[in-house]
Amino acid sequence: MATLEIDCPVCAEVLELTDADRADLQPGDVIVCDSCNAEMEVTRNGGGEDFELELLGVLTQCPSCGEEFDVTDELLQDAPVIEGVGGVTVTVVPCPHCHARIELEFEEPQDLSRRYHP
Repeated sequence: MATLEIDCPVCAEVLELTDADRADLQPGDVIVCDSCNAEMEVTRNGGGEDFELELLGVLTQCPSCGEEFDVTDELLQDAPVIEGVGGVTVTVVPCPHCHARIELEFEEPQDLSRRYHP
């Protein structure tokens, strides 16, 4: 059975999809990375290497209230970028549940294809 390997665009973890896994996937279905909880929508699922995903968001947990929420490109658009502890650049996003300010450290600038550390 053939296995398609896809690198998660957030954490670079290798996602392995067998032919049986892919047979159940249709465009519009969502795959969640086990390592970082990034959500990716299946945009194309043809034969062989003809498979595409689009990053939807990253599921993160608020350290203040413990609720989970998606960090999306829309949320990041309005988020300020500041210098955090130790001179590290962080993006500050609000928790949609308790409105706490959460600092996310990204390894590359301004889109969800970068890696992050909550």
